[in-house]
Amino acid sequence: MVSGLELPGDVEVQASIVEREGTTSVISTADASRLGITPAFVMAWLTLDVNSALDAVGLTAAVATALAENGLACNVLAAFHHDHLLVSFDEQDRAVEVLQGLSEQANSP
Repeated sequence: MVSGLELPGDVEVQASIVEREGTTSVISTADASRLGITPAFVMAWLTLDVNSALDAVGLTAAVATALAENGLACNVLAAFHHDHLLVSFDEQDRAVEVLQGLSEQANSP
């Protein structure tokens, strides 16, 4: 994740958020390295395999709460087809375990 930099056209931006203070872009570590950019934070990109309505209530809260209860931070990017989580690269396996547990709990009778 980088913020406030103009990126050349050959960089594949995975996500871009425009704020008053500047633009934050999610790019690959390979592109960042090639451009000599030190990322603000290196994250793993996890995609929730759930189709939820854009006006659904509670999914983001449930996911963020489960991760937070396990000491894991996440940034959520909600898109039309899926929600995506950016979690610490070093903690991605633990985050996946927590999410699998949440899924199993939600699918239990």
